[in-house]
Amino acid sequence: MTTIGLIGSGKIGSTVARLAVAAGYDVVLSNSRGPETLRELVDELGPHARAATPAEAGEAGDLVVVTIPLGKYREVPVEPLAGKVVIDTNNYYPERDGHFAPLDDESTTTSELLQEHLPTSKVIKGFNNIYFEHLLALARPAGSPERSALAIVGDDAEAKRAVIEFFDAIGYDTVDAGPLAEGWRYQRDTAAYAPVYASKGPEGWSKPVQVTKDTLKAALASSRRYAELGAD
Repeated sequence: MTTIGLIGSGKIGSTVARLAVAAGYDVVLSNSRGPETLRELVDELGPHARAATPAEAGEAGDLVVVTIPLGKYREVPVEPLAGKVVIDTNNYYPERDGHFAPLDDESTTTSELLQEHLPTSKVIKGFNNIYFEHLLALARPAGSPERSALAIVGDDAEAKRAVIEFFDAIGYDTVDAGPLAEGWRYQRDTAAYAPVYASKGPEGWSKPVQVTKDTLKAALASSRRYAELGAD
């Protein structure tokens, strides 16, 4: 696997692109505004990066990262992603995305929605529970005692192996948290969400903190559904 396609090139997408290029991957970036708007980022990333449309990025990627607001998930092109491993970074923020009844009643998860939209793809949830600056700052080479771990869920074992290999290459261990239905364990406001990777300072959750596999497993195990927490 040599090419990472990115559908969405915002804070998480551009960070994943930086880590991927540093690890020797080619990246194809896209957004909803057109390839020309990504010229500055492509110039920064160098010869292993180019800009394209979302359909072209999906077609080019051996592995594709979908990192757009959840409310726009139906805009993700289906056919170019057929047979592809797709990493979904989505989180549900009703004030931004509008309300989705199956998410409000917790009968499904964000990544299961994307999997329904992409029936011929293999969706893995990842990168959604870490702040983009911390994702960049905490990357460490294999074997480093300071290495952190990221969580994944998914329903396809081969797709999980591909994502684990990618995470390892860009500087992270992986905790497999189960099938897509378990993705709620590291959705917003859970014990395994972004603050687990940060310490609180005078400017908020600003300083990145190492999260080992054991630490992440404990956080995932202690997560509770919104209904249990009394949250909306």
